[in-house]
Amino acid sequence: MLITLKEILDIAEEKRIAIGSFNATCLESLEAEISAAEELSLPVIIQFAQCHEPWIPIKTIGPIMMDMAEKAAVPVCVHLDHGETLDYIQTALDLGFTGIMYDGSTLPYEENLENTKKAVEMAKKTSASVEAELGSMGKRESGLGDEGAGADDDTKIYTDPDQAALFVSDTGIDALACSFGTTHGIYLSEPRLDFNVVRNVRKKTGNIPVVMHGGSGVSREDYYKAIEAGVRKINYFTYMDKAGGSAVVDHLKESGGGTVYFSSLFMAAREAMKENVKEAMSVFALKNSPE
Repeated sequence: MLITLKEILDIAEEKRIAIGSFNATCLESLEAEISAAEELSLPVIIQFAQCHEPWIPIKTIGPIMMDMAEKAAVPVCVHLDHGETLDYIQTALDLGFTGIMYDGSTLPYEENLENTKKAVEMAKKTSASVEAELGSMGKRESGLGDEGAGADDDTKIYTDPDQAALFVSDTGIDALACSFGTTHGIYLSEPRLDFNVVRNVRKKTGNIPVVMHGGSGVSREDYYKAIEAGVRKINYFTYMDKAGGSAVVDHLKESGGGTVYFSSLFMAAREAMKENVKEAMSVFALKNSPE
């Protein structure tokens, strides 16, 4: 069942959980994400980032994402992750995406503000919802590569709650990606997360849903703390992708140098990604969490 980003975040807010948001960079990852959500009977956000365009064009994977979302047995939002240009955002909207993210976090504040306003006006024409970002998660902001920035990365800029309040009011966005200590990619050291940033952003903006980017590799305890503070969407990709790759490596080792079929490799990767996504979704939905 296809729904908007705002609608799926309303579900998260009502249940005081976070919705997992997983990048679909190939058919196998998309199938893994939808099947995991259906097996757990949980809503899910499937998303595609502009920086993954070289892997597979959005015009190829986008219609498949839309079709699978519409046929899914659970609520699904089809979302553009890290839209860097307004033209690319328009492409996603033309494909029917029900949520878009404009990422102007590396731009001067005023330019980010003006472009986000434009993105909101564009999205209104198709009733899509809008996520934007303030702050910077460091050197791997683009989401490319496997290694993230360390805890001491001085390029990180934590979100200013007072500035966030003005930004949300002036743009009319539906969700705000905040920088509070997470990093895209693999963590090179233990992240130091400042949950007060999340709490203060929620308080000063009138409780806008906060998005956690760089959600892979965070401890279960920190996930719980983030959700308690007000995170309602958690972006998760790197460790899912790594799980698929590890499954392929294991399959090759088990072959002992014998014949290997590509179909066996992608099936092994798909199953491993599904299990990894199920584990993440269960944590985000606070299943088996401490009282």
